[in-house]
Amino acid sequence: MQLLDIIALLKYLPDIGLYCGQVGTIVEEYEAGVFEVEFSDPTGRAYAIETLTKNKLMLLHYQKR
Repeated sequence: MQLLDIIALLKYLPDIGLYCGQVGTIVEEYEAGVFEVEFSDPTGRAYAIETLTKNKLMLLHYQKR
């Protein structure tokens, strides 16, 4: 995973109000496997920015790589 990759959450995180399957964008990598992820609404307004580990994220692919 790298900056600007689109991810989906693999786990329900009720303490921060995020659900399994929510889609976000990696906006920073702090160290190997630790990312700041921004979650935005359809208009682009961020509603959550969280630091998450790789084991809670799934990389999404929109095209064949």
